[in-house]
Amino acid sequence: MSTRAYAVRVAEDLADREACFAVRKEVFVGEQGVPEDLEYDAYDAVAVHVLAVREDGEPIGAGRLLYGEAAAGKTGGDMTVGSLGRLAVTSAARGLGVGATLVRAVEDAARARGLAAVDLHAQTHALGFYERLGYVAYGPEYPEAGMAHRAMRRVL
Repeated sequence: MSTRAYAVRVAEDLADREACFAVRKEVFVGEQGVPEDLEYDAYDAVAVHVLAVREDGEPIGAGRLLYGEAAAGKTGGDMTVGSLGRLAVTSAARGLGVGATLVRAVEDAARARGLAAVDLHAQTHALGFYERLGYVAYGPEYPEAGMAHRAMRRVL
């Protein structure tokens, strides 16, 4: 029996997707100052979105998986690798394990699509979080949306 006070699921409908976007707006646009026109992109229409909600239905986390052609530009053209992105947890829900649960849900979605690995672009302050989940950094540090990032990969 789980003692988690939240659930994570693949976004099932427009309301779930809007909840994912609301979490991203709160975290990336509101907290981190990412311009809204950079936060939302054409990939949102084809991504698999995952959503974390409290027992009362309040959205507290989100993430997305790109795969196939949508991920090719982020994975060096390797069609067997998915791209995890836009992982966000509201400030009130941090420290509850929501982020790790979202990452595992994205990995499950990648496995279900026959992918062999997942790449991501981690903000450098989050490298340790992803390393604890089995991701390995590669390549140099680079700027993205005005913040330092590193590419990381986990073989599934």
